[in-house]
Amino acid sequence: MRTERPQVKQDRAVRTRRAILEAAAEVFEEHGYDTAKLSDIVNIAQVTKGALYFHFDSKEGLAQAVIDAQNASQPQLPPQPYKTQEFVDIGMVFSHRLRHETLMRASARLTLEHAGRHLDKAAPYQAWIDLHVTVLEEARRRGELLPGVDPLVPSRLIVGAYAGLNTMSQILRLDLDAQVSELYTHVMPNVVVPAVAIRLDTRPGRGARALYGPDGGHACRTGCSGGVAPVEEISA
Repeated sequence: MRTERPQVKQDRAVRTRRAILEAAAEVFEEHGYDTAKLSDIVNIAQVTKGALYFHFDSKEGLAQAVIDAQNASQPQLPPQPYKTQEFVDIGMVFSHRLRHETLMRASARLTLEHAGRHLDKAAPYQAWIDLHVTVLEEARRRGELLPGVDPLVPSRLIVGAYAGLNTMSQILRLDLDAQVSELYTHVMPNVVVPAVAIRLDTRPGRGARALYGPDGGHACRTGCSGGVAPVEEISA
């Protein structure tokens, strides 16, 4: 009998875990934590309940993994001439990802929901704040910040305001990217020296431009700026 190589088994396990995580995101985004069913998740992922419990010990553990994905899967962005542009790009890229990635939307929903009392919802907020502070501290060393600006203050302000804008945009059916653009446009002149502030790109679509280049071109089914239909849909 042929035995499966360890690397093959490991690769399959990684794919199975990812399939479960993405299926869970789909269910949590649509139904929230309380009414989400593990049976729906295994059906979408096309795995057995045994496979699910091999990777996640409970519904709570699976939901926590979805929440943690918010910070665990950050894309590598190219360095910018100004660290304060990188500060802006953190939020603009997340706005872009919320529009395109179910896992990010489900993670945000679980973080904002009152359900799931025992889930660690503080960790994503603190991780975002710490990331923003690190970038602004480097910006301060480079002389990009106005005198007296404490990097922690705008970092908490942006993260907190972002969460509120995300909720409001869903309820009022607003374009989150446009709302986040306005947030940075109004906040950054009070954080950054004028010579740098006028050079920052805070316009809508900045997330796509940071990820894909100056024109922001990318495969897209949501009709966002710079998006083009995937190749398979064009050929069809």
